Amino acid sequence: MKQLLSKLPLPKITHNPLSGRQISLPPPALLAMLYAIFAVIGMLLLKLPFAVTSPITYSDALFTSVSAITVTGLVVFDPGADLTFFGQAVIMILIQLGGLGLMTFATLVLASLGLPIGIEQKVFLREDLGQTSISELLSLVKIIALVVFGCEAIGTVLMCFVTVPEFGFWTGLWQAMFHAVSAFNNAGFALYPDSLTRWATNPVVNLTIPALFIIGGLGFGVLWDVSRHRNWSGLSLHSKIMLSGTLGLIIGAFVLFLLLEWNNPGTLGALGSAGDKLWVGWFQSVTPRTAGFNTTDISQIHEPTALMMIVLMFIGGGSTSTAGGIKVTTFVLLLIATHAFFKRRPRMRAFGRSLGFSEALKVMALLTIAGFLLMLGVFLMTLTHEEDFLDLFFEATSAFGTTGLSRGSTTELDTLGRITIMALMFLGRVGPLTLGFFLATANTSRINYPSSKIYLG
Repeated sequence: MKQLLSKLPLPKITHNPLSGRQISLPPPALLAMLYAIFAVIGMLLLKLPFAVTSPITYSDALFTSVSAITVTGLVVFDPGADLTFFGQAVIMILIQLGGLGLMTFATLVLASLGLPIGIEQKVFLREDLGQTSISELLSLVKIIALVVFGCEAIGTVLMCFVTVPEFGFWTGLWQAMFHAVSAFNNAGFALYPDSLTRWATNPVVNLTIPALFIIGGLGFGVLWDVSRHRNWSGLSLHSKIMLSGTLGLIIGAFVLFLLLEWNNPGTLGALGSAGDKLWVGWFQSVTPRTAGFNTTDISQIHEPTALMMIVLMFIGGGSTSTAGGIKVTTFVLLLIATHAFFKRRPRMRAFGRSLGFSEALKVMALLTIAGFLLMLGVFLMTLTHEEDFLDLFFEATSAFGTTGLSRGSTTELDTLGRITIMALMFLGRVGPLTLGFFLATANTSRINYPSSKIYLG
């Protein structure tokens, strides 16, 4: 029965209640529609008089709603000052929905109410979580719920030790909860205009917030795998590549950031001790891979550091995680494929396993489409903006990688710029899901063509 369920074709909406006509939409398109619908609902809620302390435009509300549902974190106003408790709660709920996944959240609600979950809903959920089988989806969803809400609860408690003494119990508790949810979902939304700079050298913040967004960025599949196999040898190849790739990127970014910014008077150079520099360097080296928080002024970093962050934002986190980007596994496979090419190997190898030619094609497709979308976004922004090109490139990559870091260009965007950034945020969140659907769809040709060669390089 399990084998039969895992091979079921992907369902599609087949009836339009308004016109009675047949509609053919793949699950990724339906999920993208759900994200768009929730973005509009969020916009309408943020426009309510009791959601804001001062009036905002529909453009501001839509931009913020899209940024929240795509767990990006780019803002055009100060959420802490310009939104009431209700408005901030709307943002937090959108972040939770966008990070957890709409279909995952819906499944949790149905399961908690004791309602049956049909085959069609399970197949949609399979697409949302990037799985190849639907036989163990409910077990995966339970693990996801346990990890998500457990980590957010622990993060809230730890952050209370920082926020409650400064803001009082209830305000401190709310701010601790908001930032814990924002961190685990890699959203980067903060209730302070300087993000978390006020606690740049606070050990609790520097350990709690990164731990939350690193765990959230590993991917639900990896967390599930780790929960079932407590030893390295039992982990899947995907988990091994994801964990080792994440560790390598963290160490490399940490060392590079310290080397590039140690004496910069606008960032690390302004700090008094080496210990303070290490805390800030640690935080800023791990946050670019889609977390979006900052404990130093990003507009003051050197250009080589900005370029390094662009690369990290483009890579992002793990598949089926709260993070964005092309994913760590894609980046690692690119390195493995390059190594295999220079070694003249017909197949890629990693951790005692081999990977086929189709995996290399998927990497090429992901990189090509992601690169094209990013360059198109930068091109559109340069048409009407005269800011520094690196700043625009940084902003576009931050949006596509759903990171949320900014060098100050967000509030200067005109209408075309906002539309472009919103499109990049949306595509950065739902685009990989849609692309993954088409990459996973088998299409065996019955026609064989004679082989030939072209010259490359």
